[in-house]
Amino acid sequence: MPLNRDFIGRSYPASAPYEVGREKIREFATAIGDANPAYVDADAARALGHPDVIAPPTFLTVLTFRFFDESPIVDPGLGLEYSRVVHGEQRFVHHRPVRAGDRLAVTSRVADIRDAGRNELLTTQSEVTTVDSERVATVYNTLVSRGTAASAAQQEA
Repeated sequence: MPLNRDFIGRSYPASAPYEVGREKIREFATAIGDANPAYVDADAARALGHPDVIAPPTFLTVLTFRFFDESPIVDPGLGLEYSRVVHGEQRFVHHRPVRAGDRLAVTSRVADIRDAGRNELLTTQSEVTTVDSERVATVYNTLVSRGTAASAAQQEA
C-alpha cells in the first residue's frame, strides 16, 4: 500500500529538549572510532576556539533514536510498514558544532515522498536548534519503503 502523500509538509516537534553531555559525546566518538581530541578533551576543544568539547558531525543521529516514537515514521496514518524499510541516505548540514552543554530542540517534517521504481523514498528534514533558537543543524534522512509505490501496488492487485 502506498504511503500517504498528504503527510508531505507535516511537522513533528520533539516533546522535550535533548541535553548533550560530555560523556555521551565521548561514548559516541569511541563507538565510531574517532580519536579527535576535541571530542574528549575540553582543553583541546578550547585550543580550537570552542567553549567545551564538541561532538562528531554524525552525533545528531542519536536524536533519531531518542525521539523515534515521536517521529513521522511511526505515525500510523502515514502507512509506513517498518518491516519494508531500508535506510537510503542521511545528510547533515551543520550551522555550528554540537557542544557539550547544548540543550537541543528538534522538529522533524516529512519533506518528500516519491516513487523510485517499485519503491517509495520518504525524506524527512529535521531542524535542530538550541532551546534558545540558535540554529545548529539541518538533518535529512531518506528511507526506502520497498515495493510500496502505487504502480507496484497496482501491478500486484
